[in-house]
Amino acid sequence: MSGPLLRDWVDASGTPQRVDPAVIAAIEARLDTRAPDSPFLSADAGRPIPLPPGGHGPVELLFEDGARSTPTVDHDGTIPATDRIGYHQLIVGDRAYMLAVAPRRCPEVPRHAWGVSLQIPALRGTPAAPFGDAGTLAETAAAFGHAGAQAIAISPTHALFPGALHRISPYSPSTRLFRNVLLADPTLIGVPVPPACGDELIDWPAAGARRLEALRSAYALAGDAAKAAAQAWRRQRGAELEAHARFDALHARFGGEGWRDWPLPYQDAGGEAVIRFAAEAEGDIAFFAFLQWLTDLSLATAQRAARDRMRIGLIADLAVGMTGDGSHAWSAPDDLLAGLTIGAPPDSLGPDGQNWGITALDPFALERSAFRPFIATLRAAFAHAGGLRIDHALGLDRLWVIPEGAEATQGAYLTMPADHLKRIVAIEAHRAQAIVIAEDLGTVPPGLRDGLAARCMLGMRVLPFERDADGAFVPPRDWDAQAVAMTGTHDTPTVVGWWRGRDLDWRERLGGRPDRIARERDKAGLWTMLGEDGPPPADAPLDTILSAVAEAPAPLAIVPVEDLLGLEEQPNLPGTVDTHPNWRRRLPGETGALLARRAVARRTQMLTARRPG
Repeated sequence: MSGPLLRDWVDASGTPQRVDPAVIAAIEARLDTRAPDSPFLSADAGRPIPLPPGGHGPVELLFEDGARSTPTVDHDGTIPATDRIGYHQLIVGDRAYMLAVAPRRCPEVPRHAWGVSLQIPALRGTPAAPFGDAGTLAETAAAFGHAGAQAIAISPTHALFPGALHRISPYSPSTRLFRNVLLADPTLIGVPVPPACGDELIDWPAAGARRLEALRSAYALAGDAAKAAAQAWRRQRGAELEAHARFDALHARFGGEGWRDWPLPYQDAGGEAVIRFAAEAEGDIAFFAFLQWLTDLSLATAQRAARDRMRIGLIADLAVGMTGDGSHAWSAPDDLLAGLTIGAPPDSLGPDGQNWGITALDPFALERSAFRPFIATLRAAFAHAGGLRIDHALGLDRLWVIPEGAEATQGAYLTMPADHLKRIVAIEAHRAQAIVIAEDLGTVPPGLRDGLAARCMLGMRVLPFERDADGAFVPPRDWDAQAVAMTGTHDTPTVVGWWRGRDLDWRERLGGRPDRIARERDKAGLWTMLGEDGPPPADAPLDTILSAVAEAPAPLAIVPVEDLLGLEEQPNLPGTVDTHPNWRRRLPGETGALLARRAVARRTQMLTARRPG
């Protein structure tokens, strides 16, 4: 059973910490710790399976393919191993349990490959548009595949808020079970989108409203075959899609930030008012269900375009949670940590701690529901992807939970059912034949990285953070071989921006007092690590840095597109919402033209020569 809040823990600097008893009490008051009636069991393929404590009577295994076996119980309370991967039923006496049997390792990563990470809306393609969509992603995938890349890592495509178009962070979704409909590509059903010029920064409320109008036109003009396919997909997705489509239709009707701003009768997803609305507004609900089908089709098409030239293709991204006023919290509130948000304690990434303003799946509720919400979430994430990056994979072991409205420092670690969660990830990765990247940055629990590596869940080694005990940069050739090598992430400065101190400029503009002397010291240290003599140059040694990271023993190196292009600005500045143009920046040109630039072509050729995949 998952369980206790950790009263004592060790921070990122190695300093022991103790949580205030009042904080523990405030969090415990919000937890529903009821035990499951029939516990969920998990095991590794090829290893003996422990029976649940207290189980008595004859034992039978019912495999998900319909086969049966009657294993004998060993003296140590285990039954013989099985290699049948999946979700089975174990019957012990008169009790039935779900038994998840996982492969010991996730699918292996192609060796010595490279890829690029990017934000889909930042892309430019043909025809011109205010932001990139899945059609632009398909064009981009073909171009990068031609340049030698084996993967494209994208930010989450989870459903956002068509009824609140200013809510644009892909890491604060309405639900992770469905998609951001603004990424849909209507040209796939033969309906063109009128060309429109896009600015350097995306005006999401205006651009999103225009795209929704275009999507309504596409829905009206869709042929019988498209509508029949969408309707069949809607039936297949069942109650979860119906609930999400109702949410989006209600949000379009009532506005506000989310369901908490609606009239009280509509805040109950199963109430009479919502049932009446569903009957009266079927046309609106059908439209939003159609958009989910079209977006799913669009991403499937993008992955096919990627796999035509790449070993891996798209690497999807799984956000750690969802908002408390979105679709999932409205339709299935019992799945989530009610009254709690999640974040991170103070560390080098966030000296004041971080409260992400989102909630997460409740570990106690997961065990009571045989982990079905987690399984459904993973299946949605793995669909149309050759890999999955798990954001804040530390959350598989423990989550920093905070009472709603409290500061990040007023939190505590809630332990998670880590063995079950990791085995389920391995099962779903095996079924999708997709690689797994586990983002392991921040306050890392002891043994986490070794455990992830043992399951072939690759960690992340990011240039700015790879330092020894004295703070000196570690050469990439000495980095961990069981992790992805990266120059940066969407949350870190670009190489050029870091060298020029652009992130420090932003912090200063926002009222901070960044340490520019320390940055000059770091630049000198990085220059020395690269094996160069003398003072560091005025311009960022971008090619030298990319070449060094390409030498890492990692099976996969991922370069942010901003670093490949030598751009200065980063996509997201952590700790800001409206004071920095997060998730709004466009790339300076269409992908094919950008890759044809002499400096960019030189970099992709170097990466392909060193990492042919």
